[in-house]
Amino acid sequence: MAYKIAFISLGCAKNLVNTEQMMALCRAAGHTVTGDPEGADVAVLNTCGFIESAKSEAIDNILELAGLKQAGKLKKLLVAGCLSQRYPDDIRAELPEVDGLLGTGSYTDVVRAVEELMAGERPEYFSDIHRTYEDGVRLVTTPPYTAYLKIAEGCSNGCAFCIIPKLRGKYRSRSMEALLVEAKKLAGSGVKELIVIAQDITRYGLDLPEKTSLAQLVKELCRLDFHWIRLHYLYPEAITDELIEVIASEPKVLHYLDIPIQHCNDGILKAMRRRNTRAELEELFDKLRAAMPDVVLRTSLICGLPGEGEGEFEELCHFLREQKLQRVGVFQFSPEEGTLAAGMENQVDPDTAARRVELVVDLQSRIMDGYNEERLGTVMEVLCEGFDGETGCYAGRTYADSVEIDGRVLFTAAGLVPAGAFVNVRITGVSDGDLTGEIEE
Repeated sequence: MAYKIAFISLGCAKNLVNTEQMMALCRAAGHTVTGDPEGADVAVLNTCGFIESAKSEAIDNILELAGLKQAGKLKKLLVAGCLSQRYPDDIRAELPEVDGLLGTGSYTDVVRAVEELMAGERPEYFSDIHRTYEDGVRLVTTPPYTAYLKIAEGCSNGCAFCIIPKLRGKYRSRSMEALLVEAKKLAGSGVKELIVIAQDITRYGLDLPEKTSLAQLVKELCRLDFHWIRLHYLYPEAITDELIEVIASEPKVLHYLDIPIQHCNDGILKAMRRRNTRAELEELFDKLRAAMPDVVLRTSLICGLPGEGEGEFEELCHFLREQKLQRVGVFQFSPEEGTLAAGMENQVDPDTAARRVELVVDLQSRIMDGYNEERLGTVMEVLCEGFDGETGCYAGRTYADSVEIDGRVLFTAAGLVPAGAFVNVRITGVSDGDLTGEIEE
Protein backbone atom coordinates (compact mmCIF):
# COMPACT_ATOMS: atom_id res chain seq x y z
CA MET A 1 0.00 0.00 0.00
CA ALA A 2 1.26 3.49 -0.86
CA TYR A 3 1.46 6.18 1.84
CA LYS A 4 1.96 9.94 1.92
CA ILE A 5 5.20 10.65 3.76
CA ALA A 6 6.27 14.14 4.87
CA PHE A 7 9.96 14.89 5.48
CA ILE A 8 11.31 17.67 7.71
CA SER A 9 15.09 18.12 7.95
CA LEU A 10 16.73 20.04 10.79
CA GLY A 11 20.34 21.02 11.37
CA CYS A 12 23.18 20.99 8.88
CA ALA A 13 23.46 20.34 5.15
CA LYS A 14 25.00 16.93 5.91
CA ASN A 15 21.73 16.02 7.62
CA LEU A 16 19.79 17.32 4.62
CA VAL A 17 21.63 14.89 2.34
CA ASN A 18 20.54 11.99 4.58
CA THR A 19 16.96 13.29 4.40
CA GLU A 20 17.19 13.42 0.60
CA GLN A 21 18.38 9.80 0.58
CA MET A 22 15.42 8.72 2.72
CA MET A 23 13.03 10.60 0.42
CA ALA A 24 14.44 8.81 -2.62
CA LEU A 25 14.09 5.40 -0.93
CA CYS A 26 10.45 6.10 -0.04
CA ARG A 27 9.61 7.33 -3.52
CA ALA A 28 11.31 4.30 -5.10
CA ALA A 29 9.11 2.09 -2.88
CA GLY A 30 6.01 3.70 -4.41
CA HIS A 31 5.14 6.17 -1.66
CA THR A 32 4.29 9.86 -2.17
CA VAL A 33 6.85 12.26 -0.72
CA THR A 34 5.99 15.77 0.49
CA GLY A 35 7.37 18.57 2.64
CA ASP A 36 4.00 19.33 4.29
CA PRO A 37 3.11 17.14 7.29
CA GLU A 38 -0.54 18.23 7.39
CA GLY A 39 -2.62 15.41 5.92
CA ALA A 40 0.33 12.99 5.70
CA ASP A 41 0.25 9.38 6.85
CA VAL A 42 3.75 9.62 8.35
CA ALA A 43 6.01 12.56 9.19
CA VAL A 44 9.74 11.75 9.24
CA LEU A 45 11.64 14.31 11.31
CA ASN A 46 15.41 14.13 10.75
CA THR A 47 16.93 15.81 13.80
CA CYS A 48 20.14 17.43 14.95
CA GLY A 49 21.30 16.79 18.50
CA PHE A 50 24.66 18.54 18.43
CA ILE A 51 24.20 21.42 20.90
CA GLU A 52 21.49 22.67 23.25
CA SER A 53 19.82 24.99 20.74
CA ALA A 54 19.59 22.16 18.17
CA LYS A 55 18.03 19.83 20.75
CA SER A 56 15.46 22.49 21.67
CA GLU A 57 14.57 23.01 18.01
CA ALA A 58 14.11 19.27 17.52
CA ILE A 59 11.85 18.95 20.57
CA ASP A 60 9.79 21.97 19.45
CA ASN A 61 9.28 20.29 16.08
CA ILE A 62 8.28 16.99 17.71
CA LEU A 63 5.68 18.80 19.83
CA GLU A 64 4.36 20.69 16.81
CA LEU A 65 3.94 17.45 14.87
CA ALA A 66 2.36 15.84 17.94
CA GLY A 67 -0.22 18.64 17.82
CA LEU A 68 -1.06 17.71 14.23
CA LYS A 69 -1.46 14.07 15.30
CA GLN A 70 -3.78 15.07 18.12
CA ALA A 71 -5.86 17.14 15.70
CA GLY A 72 -6.19 14.13 13.38
CA LYS A 73 -4.11 15.77 10.62
CA LEU A 74 -1.18 13.33 10.86
CA LYS A 75 -1.22 9.61 11.61
CA LYS A 76 2.33 8.67 12.65
CA LEU A 77 5.58 10.35 13.69
CA LEU A 78 9.01 8.82 13.00
CA VAL A 79 12.03 10.61 14.50
CA ALA A 80 15.40 10.01 12.86
CA GLY A 81 18.95 11.34 13.13
CA CYS A 82 21.20 12.64 15.88
CA LEU A 83 18.59 13.28 18.60
CA SER A 84 17.30 9.69 18.23
CA GLN A 85 20.84 8.32 18.30
CA ARG A 86 21.78 10.34 21.38
CA TYR A 87 18.64 10.21 23.52
CA PRO A 88 16.51 7.14 22.64
CA ASP A 89 15.59 6.43 26.27
CA ASP A 90 14.59 10.04 26.95
CA ILE A 91 12.43 10.15 23.81
CA ARG A 92 10.70 6.89 24.78
CA ALA A 93 10.04 8.13 28.33
CA GLU A 94 9.18 11.78 27.76
CA LEU A 95 7.80 12.01 24.20
CA PRO A 96 5.17 9.26 23.87
CA GLU A 97 3.87 11.05 20.76
CA VAL A 98 6.87 9.63 18.86
CA ASP A 99 5.85 6.35 17.18
CA GLY A 100 9.24 5.13 15.96
CA LEU A 101 12.99 5.88 15.97
CA LEU A 102 15.80 5.67 13.43
CA GLY A 103 19.43 6.11 14.52
CA THR A 104 22.14 7.68 12.35
CA GLY A 105 23.20 4.25 11.10
CA SER A 106 19.70 3.34 9.95
CA TYR A 107 18.55 5.88 7.37
CA THR A 108 18.19 3.07 4.83
CA ASP A 109 15.62 1.36 7.09
CA VAL A 110 13.14 4.19 6.54
CA VAL A 111 10.79 2.33 4.17
CA ARG A 112 10.55 -0.69 6.46
CA ALA A 113 9.98 1.59 9.46
CA VAL A 114 7.20 3.53 7.70
CA GLU A 115 5.40 0.35 6.66
CA GLU A 116 5.70 -1.10 10.19
CA LEU A 117 4.33 2.15 11.66
CA MET A 118 1.29 1.98 9.41
CA ALA A 119 0.78 -1.66 10.44
CA GLY A 120 0.49 -0.52 14.06
CA GLU A 121 4.03 -1.44 15.18
CA ARG A 122 6.61 0.79 16.94
CA PRO A 123 9.81 0.30 14.89
CA GLU A 124 13.21 1.23 16.25
CA TYR A 125 16.34 0.76 14.15
CA PHE A 126 19.83 1.48 15.46
CA SER A 127 22.41 -0.07 13.12
CA ASP A 128 26.20 0.35 13.29
CA ILE A 129 26.99 4.08 13.08
CA HIS A 130 30.43 3.29 11.64
CA ARG A 131 29.03 1.64 8.50
CA THR A 132 26.30 3.84 7.06
CA TYR A 133 25.35 3.53 3.41
CA GLU A 134 26.43 6.69 1.62
CA ASP A 135 26.09 5.94 -2.10
CA GLY A 136 22.33 5.87 -2.46
CA VAL A 137 20.15 7.88 -4.81
CA ARG A 138 18.97 11.26 -3.49
CA LEU A 139 15.91 13.36 -4.12
CA VAL A 140 17.67 16.74 -4.29
CA THR A 141 15.61 19.41 -2.51
CA THR A 142 17.84 22.45 -2.98
CA PRO A 143 17.11 24.91 -5.83
CA PRO A 144 17.99 23.36 -9.23
CA TYR A 145 21.18 25.42 -9.61
CA THR A 146 22.74 24.48 -6.20
CA ALA A 147 23.42 21.09 -4.61
CA TYR A 148 25.53 19.49 -1.91
CA LEU A 149 28.01 16.67 -2.44
CA LYS A 150 28.74 14.86 0.84
CA ILE A 151 32.14 13.24 0.42
CA ALA A 152 32.52 11.58 3.83
CA GLU A 153 30.54 10.63 6.91
CA GLY A 154 31.49 10.77 10.58
CA CYS A 155 34.56 12.30 12.19
CA SER A 156 37.66 10.95 13.94
CA ASN A 157 39.15 14.25 15.13
CA GLY A 158 37.99 13.90 18.74
CA CYS A 159 37.68 17.57 19.70
CA ALA A 160 37.03 17.91 23.45
CA PHE A 161 33.79 19.89 23.05
CA CYS A 162 32.19 17.79 20.28
CA ILE A 163 29.80 14.84 20.45
CA ILE A 164 29.66 14.17 16.69
CA PRO A 165 32.00 11.12 16.59
CA LYS A 166 29.72 9.40 19.13
CA LEU A 167 26.63 10.20 17.03
CA ARG A 168 28.00 9.75 13.53
CA GLY A 169 30.86 7.28 13.91
CA LYS A 170 34.44 7.31 12.72
CA TYR A 171 35.50 9.18 9.56
CA ARG A 172 34.57 7.31 6.40
CA SER A 173 35.40 8.67 2.95
CA ARG A 174 33.17 7.71 0.06
CA SER A 175 34.94 6.27 -2.96
CA MET A 176 36.11 8.66 -5.66
CA GLU A 177 34.20 6.58 -8.20
CA ALA A 178 30.86 6.90 -6.35
CA LEU A 179 31.35 10.64 -5.84
CA LEU A 180 32.10 11.30 -9.50
CA VAL A 181 29.04 9.30 -10.59
CA GLU A 182 26.87 11.41 -8.28
CA ALA A 183 28.57 14.67 -9.29
CA LYS A 184 28.05 13.90 -13.00
CA LYS A 185 24.33 13.39 -12.37
CA LEU A 186 24.13 16.69 -10.52
CA ALA A 187 25.97 18.52 -13.31
CA GLY A 188 23.73 16.86 -15.90
CA SER A 189 20.61 18.01 -14.04
CA GLY A 190 21.69 21.66 -14.31
CA VAL A 191 23.45 22.24 -10.99
CA LYS A 192 25.82 25.20 -11.35
CA GLU A 193 27.07 25.56 -7.76
CA LEU A 194 28.40 22.37 -6.17
CA ILE A 195 29.01 22.60 -2.41
CA VAL A 196 31.45 19.93 -1.23
CA ILE A 197 30.67 19.02 2.38
CA ALA A 198 31.64 16.70 5.23
CA GLN A 199 32.44 17.24 8.88
CA ASP A 200 36.05 17.60 7.68
CA ILE A 201 36.68 17.53 3.93
CA THR A 202 40.45 17.98 4.24
CA ARG A 203 40.95 14.39 5.40
CA TYR A 204 39.08 13.01 2.41
CA GLY A 205 40.60 9.82 0.98
CA LEU A 206 43.26 9.27 3.62
CA ASP A 207 41.29 6.33 5.04
CA LEU A 208 40.63 4.66 1.68
CA PRO A 209 42.66 1.61 0.54
CA GLU A 210 43.48 3.42 -2.73
CA LYS A 211 44.74 6.51 -0.80
CA THR A 212 43.56 9.65 -2.56
CA SER A 213 43.12 13.27 -1.43
CA LEU A 214 40.78 16.24 -1.51
CA ALA A 215 43.12 17.94 -4.00
CA GLN A 216 42.74 15.03 -6.44
CA LEU A 217 38.96 14.92 -5.97
CA VAL A 218 38.63 18.66 -6.59
CA LYS A 219 40.66 18.38 -9.80
CA GLU A 220 38.24 15.71 -11.05
CA LEU A 221 35.18 17.76 -10.07
CA CYS A 222 36.58 20.73 -12.00
CA ARG A 223 36.38 18.67 -15.20
CA LEU A 224 32.58 18.57 -14.86
CA ASP A 225 30.11 21.23 -15.98
CA PHE A 226 29.88 23.26 -12.77
CA HIS A 227 30.38 27.02 -12.70
CA TRP A 228 31.22 27.27 -8.99
CA ILE A 229 32.68 24.67 -6.60
CA ARG A 230 32.52 25.67 -2.94
CA LEU A 231 34.40 23.89 -0.13
CA HIS A 232 33.05 23.36 3.44
CA TYR A 233 34.84 22.62 5.99
CA LEU A 234 38.63 22.60 5.87
CA TYR A 235 40.49 21.77 9.07
CA PRO A 236 43.57 24.00 9.27
CA GLU A 237 46.19 21.38 10.16
CA ALA A 238 45.28 19.23 7.13
CA ILE A 239 45.40 21.95 4.44
CA THR A 240 48.33 20.96 2.22
CA ASP A 241 50.37 23.03 -0.21
CA GLU A 242 48.98 20.83 -3.00
CA LEU A 243 45.43 21.68 -1.99
CA ILE A 244 46.19 25.41 -1.83
CA GLU A 245 47.72 25.23 -5.31
CA VAL A 246 44.63 23.47 -6.71
CA ILE A 247 42.22 25.97 -5.12
CA ALA A 248 44.29 28.91 -6.33
CA SER A 249 44.70 27.64 -9.89
CA GLU A 250 41.32 26.07 -10.72
CA PRO A 251 38.94 28.85 -11.88
CA LYS A 252 35.82 26.94 -10.78
CA VAL A 253 36.91 26.60 -7.15
CA LEU A 254 35.73 29.61 -5.18
CA HIS A 255 38.22 31.55 -3.11
CA TYR A 256 35.90 31.18 -0.12
CA LEU A 257 37.28 28.84 2.50
CA ASP A 258 35.43 27.78 5.63
CA ILE A 259 38.16 26.88 8.13
CA PRO A 260 36.80 26.28 11.66
CA ILE A 261 39.56 27.29 14.09
CA GLN A 262 37.39 27.60 17.28
CA HIS A 263 39.94 29.81 19.10
CA CYS A 264 43.45 31.25 18.78
CA ASN A 265 44.89 30.95 22.30
CA ASP A 266 47.38 28.07 22.47
CA GLY A 267 46.20 26.87 25.88
CA ILE A 268 42.54 26.84 24.86
CA LEU A 269 43.36 25.13 21.55
CA LYS A 270 45.25 22.43 23.44
CA ALA A 271 42.35 21.98 25.90
CA MET A 272 40.02 21.66 22.89
CA ARG A 273 42.31 18.92 21.52
CA ARG A 274 42.84 20.95 18.39
CA ARG A 275 46.06 20.38 16.46
CA ASN A 276 47.17 23.96 15.78
CA THR A 277 48.89 26.81 17.54
CA ARG A 278 48.11 30.48 16.97
CA ALA A 279 51.39 30.89 15.06
CA GLU A 280 50.46 28.02 12.73
CA LEU A 281 47.02 29.52 12.08
CA GLU A 282 48.57 32.90 11.26
CA GLU A 283 51.10 31.24 8.97
CA LEU A 284 48.30 29.37 7.15
CA PHE A 285 46.21 32.52 6.66
CA ASP A 286 49.28 34.37 5.34
CA LYS A 287 49.94 31.54 2.90
CA LEU A 288 46.34 31.49 1.66
CA ARG A 289 46.28 35.26 1.15
CA ALA A 290 49.58 35.16 -0.71
CA ALA A 291 48.23 32.46 -3.07
CA MET A 292 44.78 34.12 -3.42
CA PRO A 293 44.70 37.84 -2.63
CA ASP A 294 40.89 37.84 -3.00
CA VAL A 295 40.35 34.93 -0.59
CA VAL A 296 37.39 35.23 1.80
CA LEU A 297 37.98 33.32 5.02
CA ARG A 298 35.15 32.04 7.19
CA THR A 299 35.58 30.43 10.59
CA SER A 300 33.69 29.19 13.65
CA LEU A 301 34.61 30.22 17.19
CA ILE A 302 33.61 29.08 20.68
CA CYS A 303 33.48 31.51 23.59
CA GLY A 304 33.44 30.28 27.17
CA LEU A 305 35.32 26.98 26.96
CA PRO A 306 36.46 25.94 30.48
CA GLY A 307 39.66 27.80 31.32
CA GLU A 308 38.97 30.79 29.06
CA GLY A 309 39.73 33.79 31.26
CA GLU A 310 39.65 37.47 30.35
CA GLY A 311 43.22 37.26 29.04
CA GLU A 312 42.47 34.41 26.65
CA PHE A 313 39.30 36.14 25.48
CA GLU A 314 41.09 39.44 24.88
CA GLU A 315 43.72 37.56 22.84
CA LEU A 316 40.90 36.19 20.67
CA CYS A 317 39.52 39.70 20.10
CA HIS A 318 42.98 41.01 19.23
CA PHE A 319 43.46 38.13 16.80
CA LEU A 320 40.16 38.97 15.04
CA ARG A 321 41.04 42.68 14.79
CA GLU A 322 44.41 41.73 13.33
CA GLN A 323 43.29 38.99 10.94
CA LYS A 324 40.06 40.67 9.76
CA LEU A 325 38.41 37.36 8.80
CA GLN A 326 35.45 38.30 6.63
CA ARG A 327 32.99 35.70 7.92
CA VAL A 328 32.78 34.46 11.51
CA GLY A 329 30.19 32.33 13.29
CA VAL A 330 30.52 32.50 17.08
CA PHE A 331 28.94 30.09 19.55
CA GLN A 332 28.63 29.95 23.30
CA PHE A 333 30.27 26.87 24.79
CA SER A 334 27.70 24.17 25.49
CA PRO A 335 28.83 21.52 28.03
CA GLU A 336 27.51 18.48 26.17
CA GLU A 337 27.33 15.31 28.27
CA GLY A 338 29.63 12.64 26.95
CA THR A 339 32.32 15.13 25.89
CA LEU A 340 35.65 15.77 27.61
CA ALA A 341 34.97 19.49 27.94
CA ALA A 342 31.77 18.92 29.95
CA GLY A 343 33.85 17.45 32.78
CA MET A 344 36.66 20.02 32.74
CA GLU A 345 37.47 22.24 35.70
CA ASN A 346 37.20 26.04 35.54
CA GLN A 347 33.82 26.11 33.79
CA VAL A 348 32.97 29.63 32.61
CA ASP A 349 29.80 31.22 33.95
CA PRO A 350 27.17 31.01 31.16
CA ASP A 351 26.33 34.73 31.48
CA THR A 352 30.02 35.61 31.05
CA ALA A 353 30.25 33.32 28.01
CA ALA A 354 27.10 34.89 26.51
CA ARG A 355 28.55 38.39 27.03
CA ARG A 356 31.74 37.34 25.25
CA VAL A 357 29.71 36.02 22.30
CA GLU A 358 27.96 39.41 22.04
CA LEU A 359 31.30 41.25 22.14
CA VAL A 360 32.72 39.08 19.34
CA VAL A 361 29.55 39.56 17.26
CA ASP A 362 29.85 43.36 17.67
CA LEU A 363 33.54 43.29 16.80
CA GLN A 364 32.97 41.07 13.80
CA SER A 365 30.08 43.18 12.48
CA ARG A 366 32.47 46.15 12.22
CA ILE A 367 35.00 44.00 10.33
CA MET A 368 32.24 42.88 7.94
CA ASP A 369 31.12 46.49 7.46
CA GLY A 370 34.68 47.31 6.43
CA TYR A 371 34.73 44.42 3.96
CA ASN A 372 31.39 45.54 2.46
CA GLU A 373 32.58 49.12 2.10
CA GLU A 374 35.62 47.90 0.18
CA ARG A 375 33.25 46.30 -2.35
CA LEU A 376 31.62 49.62 -3.24
CA GLY A 377 32.25 50.53 -6.88
CA THR A 378 33.48 47.05 -7.82
CA VAL A 379 31.79 44.66 -10.23
CA MET A 380 31.10 41.20 -8.78
CA GLU A 381 29.75 38.00 -10.31
CA VAL A 382 26.43 37.14 -8.68
CA LEU A 383 24.38 33.94 -8.77
CA CYS A 384 20.77 35.15 -9.02
CA GLU A 385 18.40 33.33 -6.66
CA GLY A 386 15.21 35.02 -7.81
CA PHE A 387 13.13 38.15 -7.29
CA ASP A 388 12.63 39.41 -3.74
CA GLY A 389 9.12 40.83 -3.49
CA GLU A 390 9.80 42.57 -0.16
CA THR A 391 12.66 44.68 -1.50
CA GLY A 392 11.50 44.90 -5.11
CA CYS A 393 14.96 43.72 -6.22
CA TYR A 394 16.59 40.56 -7.46
CA ALA A 395 18.56 38.70 -4.78
CA GLY A 396 21.70 36.65 -5.22
CA ARG A 397 25.07 35.67 -3.81
CA THR A 398 28.69 36.35 -4.68
CA TYR A 399 31.54 33.88 -4.22
CA ALA A 400 31.89 35.37 -0.72
CA ASP A 401 28.41 34.27 0.35
CA SER A 402 27.53 30.66 1.06
CA VAL A 403 23.96 29.35 1.10
CA GLU A 404 21.88 30.38 4.14
CA ILE A 405 25.01 31.41 6.05
CA ASP A 406 26.22 34.73 4.71
CA GLY A 407 24.69 37.85 3.20
CA ARG A 408 23.05 38.59 -0.14
CA VAL A 409 23.33 41.03 -2.98
CA LEU A 410 20.13 42.92 -3.82
CA PHE A 411 20.25 44.28 -7.35
CA THR A 412 18.13 45.90 -10.01
CA ALA A 413 17.97 44.94 -13.68
CA ALA A 414 16.25 46.32 -16.75
CA GLY A 415 15.11 42.89 -17.95
CA LEU A 416 14.16 39.52 -16.53
CA VAL A 417 16.92 37.65 -14.68
CA PRO A 418 16.12 33.93 -14.15
CA ALA A 419 17.06 32.16 -10.92
CA GLY A 420 20.30 30.28 -11.48
CA ALA A 421 21.74 32.86 -13.89
CA PHE A 422 25.17 34.37 -13.29
CA VAL A 423 25.27 38.14 -13.78
CA ASN A 424 27.79 40.90 -13.21
CA VAL A 425 26.60 43.45 -10.66
CA ARG A 426 28.14 46.83 -9.89
CA ILE A 427 28.03 47.25 -6.11
CA THR A 428 26.64 50.67 -5.18
CA GLY A 429 25.62 50.42 -1.53
CA VAL A 430 25.02 48.44 1.64
CA SER A 431 21.64 47.79 3.30
CA ASP A 432 21.36 46.01 6.67
CA GLY A 433 24.57 44.10 5.96
CA ASP A 434 23.56 43.12 2.42
CA LEU A 435 25.25 44.60 -0.63
CA THR A 436 23.10 46.47 -3.15
CA GLY A 437 23.79 47.20 -6.80
CA GLU A 438 22.69 47.13 -10.40
CA ILE A 439 23.42 44.81 -13.29
CA GLU A 440 26.40 45.90 -15.35
CA GLU A 441 25.10 45.69 -18.90
